Amino acid sequence: GLSESILDGITRDTVIQLARDMGYTVHDDTAISRGQLYTADELFFSGTAAEVTPIRSVDDTEIGNGSRGPVTEEIQQQFFDLVNGELGGYEDWFHYV
Repeated sequence: GLSESILDGITRDTVIQLARDMGYTVHDDTAISRGQLYTADELFFSGTAAEVTPIRSVDDTEIGNGSRGPVTEEIQQQFFDLVNGELGGYEDWFHYV
């Protein structure tokens, strides 16, 4: 199930599947405390408008070094490659019109 007020959507599902395919373990039903947010190495938003966007701070607390982290960069690049049709293996996700 989804935690807190997270919306289940196509972009979220896509990012989760890409991360898993890249070898990351994804705990997509785990609630994260504010303290865990403050001490995270990196965080990102995903969604229709956000796509994959790094989170630089939470409540004025800098996350990691305050810039996009390597995991976020890798997932973001995979996502952009996918939506631009440059990532093989996902052709069945597209319906061309």
